[in-house]
Amino acid sequence: MAAPMKHNASALCRTYLLYFANHHVDFRISELVALAEMFGIDLPTESLKTHDKECPFLNLTLTSEVQAKQLASRSVLIKSVIELWGHGNTQEDLFQDLKKSTDLMVPYFSESSSLKVIVDGFNRSLPQKYKIQIIEKLLTDDVLPFKGRIDLKNPEQIYYYLEDFGRQSKNAKGDPQHIYFGRWVADGNRDEIQNQLVTKRSFIGNTSMEASLSLLMANLSKVQKNMLVIDPFVGTGSILVPCAYHKAYVMGTDINYLLLHAKAKPSRSNQKERSPNESIRNNLAEYGLESYYCDILVADASKHAMWRQPEIFDAIITDPPYGIREGAKKVGREDPQGSLTPDQKVDHIPQKVDYGLSNIFNDLLNFGYKFLLLGGRLTYWFPVHRADYKEENIPHHPCMKLMSNCEQVLNKRISRRLITMEKCQPYREDQYLASQTNVDHYLNASFRDMYFKVAENAQKSSKSEENLQTNKPP
Repeated sequence: MAAPMKHNASALCRTYLLYFANHHVDFRISELVALAEMFGIDLPTESLKTHDKECPFLNLTLTSEVQAKQLASRSVLIKSVIELWGHGNTQEDLFQDLKKSTDLMVPYFSESSSLKVIVDGFNRSLPQKYKIQIIEKLLTDDVLPFKGRIDLKNPEQIYYYLEDFGRQSKNAKGDPQHIYFGRWVADGNRDEIQNQLVTKRSFIGNTSMEASLSLLMANLSKVQKNMLVIDPFVGTGSILVPCAYHKAYVMGTDINYLLLHAKAKPSRSNQKERSPNESIRNNLAEYGLESYYCDILVADASKHAMWRQPEIFDAIITDPPYGIREGAKKVGREDPQGSLTPDQKVDHIPQKVDYGLSNIFNDLLNFGYKFLLLGGRLTYWFPVHRADYKEENIPHHPCMKLMSNCEQVLNKRISRRLITMEKCQPYREDQYLASQTNVDHYLNASFRDMYFKVAENAQKSSKSEENLQTNKPP
């Protein structure tokens, strides 16, 4: 772990400690970088390169507390941001380090300032008796000569003492690997995860994206006020909710007429049929966000010609169907040579054919190239069989720059990767450039086949192990 830069009262920069939530660890740096770009904040690249993604603590040098609060205001992976006053491998090291930051701390030693000290540990549950002992050691004239009163309910200042026990077993005994102390500056935006829980909405489906990931996708796409965002595989619109929450105008398309019109089979086990008022628009209205709703179209995402004006969207954010819970379909004919008579075209319902994942992702990049504004972002999920995955599986486009590639592990063998790309060259009608894939991940089998083959093998392995245990000699 890189040691933080020391600070003093006269320095332009100060060191802040980011305390991350203990999940979606592979997404932490990508979200942080995207938010920093959105707010125009320069991050110390060396700290990001050397950071261990499994570690929930990151030291950042920022020019102001305002920047720290900006990052926290949007992040769903940051628990808290703390102005770092001292750190060390042991308590003695920490106490000695705190003495070097006296100038920084003096303004908070006033008798009129109430305070509260929070003692916490990563990967270790600390006994209450131990926490009290730590606080008593800290609040002495030799370490932190605070003059103000302790107020546990409504303090003016909150301070954190954090012990990092690293990756060692929670049941293991031993001292922390590192200890931090500092002044609380801000909490992350994690409360919004509970506010936007999918289960609280009237309109949900089998594949509705959970709130934490939807909010994360909006952050990676740098969604902001007055943007126009589209989800080409909108489903029940779970991805659009956080975009509207960030005051972007939202719209989407989906080929599933029955779902969009609340005529499909309900997803809730105790619901026999869908209510007529179930819709994406009403979901947004429940959050007071209906004014950001543009429209939802029953349409085929592969038909790019239905959009007349190129370069109109600020962001494209989506989770295409993988063919497991919901099949991927597009308009087409199994017999391409057949044709309809004029009489047959009246009230004709187009035939649908399978829409392969490889084609979906290449079409997405082509759609992004043509319809994203310059600098706009495309964020989408890419499901993989982990043993066969290579970076060459990700489609690429000469006018779309890969910004991040983060993995969400679903089980030992299957995961999905959240891909974020940014349009770096304007669209040219006279020089159309197409997306390509160097190595097709789905060439030999669909993801559905991969998924159920993995499940079948896991079941066989479990039965074999059970038989061995049953028939083992005494």
